[in-house]
Order: sequence, then structure tokens, then C-alpha cells
Amino acid sequence: MKVLVVGATGTLGRQVVRRALDEGYEVRCLVRSRKKATFLKEWGAELVTGDLCQPETLKPALEGVLAVIDAATARATDSLSIKEVDWQGNINLIQAAQAAGIERFIFFSILDAEKYPEVPLLEIKRCVEDYLIQSGLSYTILRPCGFFQGLIGQYAIPILEGQSIWVMGDTSPTAYIDTQDIARFAVRALSTPESEKQSFPIVGPRAWSADEIIKLCEKLSGREAKITRVPMGVLRGARQVTRFFQWTKNISDRLAFAEVAATGNPLAADMEPTYKTFGLAPSDTTTLESYLQEYFERILKKLKELDYEKQKKKSEKKRTYPRF
Repeated sequence: MKVLVVGATGTLGRQVVRRALDEGYEVRCLVRSRKKATFLKEWGAELVTGDLCQPETLKPALEGVLAVIDAATARATDSLSIKEVDWQGNINLIQAAQAAGIERFIFFSILDAEKYPEVPLLEIKRCVEDYLIQSGLSYTILRPCGFFQGLIGQYAIPILEGQSIWVMGDTSPTAYIDTQDIARFAVRALSTPESEKQSFPIVGPRAWSADEIIKLCEKLSGREAKITRVPMGVLRGARQVTRFFQWTKNISDRLAFAEVAATGNPLAADMEPTYKTFGLAPSDTTTLESYLQEYFERILKKLKELDYEKQKKKSEKKRTYPRF
């Protein structure tokens, strides 16, 4: 089966590509920039240039493809808006998939999107879900709520560099999950008829608050965190300011999403039905403890090696030699 992966250069998309290739699928990636996607070609994927916001580029990308895995989303720094990419771009893709007779369509949404109509990204995800359900395509909707990978820049690196960790509002316990595990569910959906025309939460083994993650990072790194707590009013103020400028609208929309994570309402779900449907074992899912432990062990080892080399060079400079 040939699979088209959209959003293949992103944090989640690249893991989907890697997993699909490992399981023997032919993988084609829709990319805006071939230069930024070179690593995907080196892995063995086929690259095709195209853009969700340019519908005419989608037909060639779908030729010979039987399934689509849609991990596309606008980044905060993108020139294109969330409305352009996450709404119109995904609608263009669904329509093109209908015309091409695509057999399976896997879409990544966000957990509890329907509960926050005031948050642009979540409302758009919900609307795309509805459109996909009514499209007639054989779909599977996967709904994660947060990635382990995002916690590295948010918590781990600031602790290692002695910088402040910004904690906003009354942080919601969130069941983060490794993108590699999400990719496992996405690729398994291609060969799981029981997952067709259904939506599934894809979340980690337990929900973690910001303070719990910080304590875990402190324990694993042996370093104390500097914490700056930001009142919700400041977050809302920043969102209002960034709304006024075209080039910061995506940041404003992301700040609106951040407000959801600062309400104190848990972002988690029962995964038992999901594991049962996909025939996967909960014990195979990576825990946050093991993920962060591996990260800190690797980084601290590297820092020790760099420090050793630095001290060695410093020692060699101090040496004096007899003159002859």
C-alpha cells in the first residue's frame, strides 16, 4: 500500500513516516520545501512538492495512493494562518481525497476539541472532524493532547541551562504521550478495519501537572528549577496584543490554546477501548519517567564529555616545557 503523509516534516509527521517505512509501506510525503525534507528522502520516502493551500498541487500527490495520514497543522511561526492551513488546507485535502477515491484517511485532531469553541485551533479541528465524517471517506480520527517532545524545550532545557520555567495559571494535568507511540496507532489504523469511521483518544498512561513534571526533571537532572508563575491575566493580555498584527496571529491562537492548559481541567481519557480496538498493549507505551530519564542520561553524559575535553585543553595550555 502506498501512503501519503501530510505534515511529514513536523514533530509528529516525521515519526509517522519513520513508522510506516519500518512496517513496509511505500511512503510519499507532501512537502512545501524539498530542502527541509531531505532527511525523509534519505529514510526512503518519496517526496512530492505541494501545498494544502494550493488545491491544484494535491491531485498529482494522490496519484497511486490508497491511504492518507494527515498530520498537517500551522506552526506558530508560519506565514500561513491556522485558518488557512488547519481549516481550508485540510478541507482541500479531504476533497482531493474524495476525488481520488482514497480508501483510508487518518486525521489527527485534538482531545476535547468540542469543549472549547472559543479557542480557534480547537474549534477548527472540531469542524474538520465533522467535515471528514460527512465526506463519505473511510476515516479514523486520532485525538492526542500533548507530546513528550514538547516538554524538553518547556522544562528540561531551561533546568539544564539555569533559566526560568514559565508556569501559566492553574496548570491542567495532561496525559502527554510520545509521538512514536502516536505514530504506532496511526500506522496500525491502516490495517485495522475495526477503527474505521471512529474517533479515538490517543493519550499517555497518566496525566501530569507542571509541578510534577518539574519535580521529575529536578530529580533526574540533579538540578534545581527556577520557576516563574504567570497569572492568567498576563496570558490573556499577551493574546490580545498579538491579535492585532498579521504576523503574530498564529502566536495569538496558540496562546488561546495555552489557556486551555491553564484552566486546571485535566486533559486525559480512558485508553482501554483504544488499545483493544488496535490490538496494542499498554505496556508497550513509553512512560514519561522513562522518556525523560533517557533524555537526561544522554545529555548529562554529553555535558560531562564536553567538560572533560574543556578541562583537558585548559590543562594543556598551562603546561610549561624546558627550553633547550
